[in-house]
Amino acid sequence: MENITVGLNERSYPIYIGTSQHYGELVRKALPKITDLMVVTNDTVGPLYFDSLKKQLEESGFKVCQCVLKDGEAYKTIDSFWAIQTALLENNFARDSAIVALGGGVVGDMAGFAAATYQRGIPFIQIPTTLLAMVDSSVGGKTAINHPLGKNMIGAFYQPKAVIADLETLKTLPKRELTAGLGEVVKTAIIYDADFFSYLEKNIEKVFDYDLEVIAWIVKCCCQIKASVVSEDEKEHGLRAILNYGHTFGHAIEAFLGFGTWLHGEAVGLGMVIASALAKKRGLISESDDRKMLELCRKALLPTKIPENMTADDFIKHMRHDKKVRQGTIRYVLPTSIGKVEIFSDVSDEEIKNLINCLK
Repeated sequence: MENITVGLNERSYPIYIGTSQHYGELVRKALPKITDLMVVTNDTVGPLYFDSLKKQLEESGFKVCQCVLKDGEAYKTIDSFWAIQTALLENNFARDSAIVALGGGVVGDMAGFAAATYQRGIPFIQIPTTLLAMVDSSVGGKTAINHPLGKNMIGAFYQPKAVIADLETLKTLPKRELTAGLGEVVKTAIIYDADFFSYLEKNIEKVFDYDLEVIAWIVKCCCQIKASVVSEDEKEHGLRAILNYGHTFGHAIEAFLGFGTWLHGEAVGLGMVIASALAKKRGLISESDDRKMLELCRKALLPTKIPENMTADDFIKHMRHDKKVRQGTIRYVLPTSIGKVEIFSDVSDEEIKNLINCLK
């Protein structure tokens, strides 16, 4: 089992990566004084893993309740958030209780936001069951729900007490969910680590064969990189903004199509393709690097073409509701080479419109 630490002083926490994890022991280690646990999951993951998780938690001295949400980005809403709060209240949960998020990024984000706000904050644990959640959303303390006008616009920075990633859960994922996870994996390599990018060029297709050795290495690398970035910039005042590569365009695609139509990682994949094309047009990266990025996205089976019915104006409209807008200016994370990105605030709407029209 790998153990990576997110270093945030008194809010530091471990990320456990392995197979056949003993959840009860690890949760007890993270929550030594807690008795009551609310496991927040969804109607896809819950039937697969809740019973065995509950047994392990009870063996470690916890009392366990369950809140089951509907599965999918379309349900990352105020209603689902309210359902978690209601379950906590109905079961008389107090401040000396905690939440366990069992599922993918949607469950983790909502459960974390519920934990951040219930009685002004109770502890929570992340147990990610998708590749995307393991490599990205479960780490770093970003919690949120969606609004029809924008993704993750309502939320809080709130760190978990531990992240427990059991790679065996990935064996139940459909290929499309693996592809969505690889969107965040490719992003991580492009923004931070050229050697990791080279590793992915040689090995990324093995993920679809559930090669656990490759998957373990990928999850470890992504978590190490994100832990390093978050430890330096917890609340996105500087360096952490690079983690948004592909997300400005990606979030616009999700909002335009309707949350849940495309998986988050799929939208990020196309967002990276568009951002790389913009960087190439500006002379920031070589044609060779742009081609390598595009080819890696294709190997990961990520979308590389803009939806036919989405116009340049649609992009601009939805990007104006993005969290990264500052004083009315959209900030774009653009690659300057493989393994390095920079943030630009001088990109005009006209430049974006010309780019989108050219790509279409």
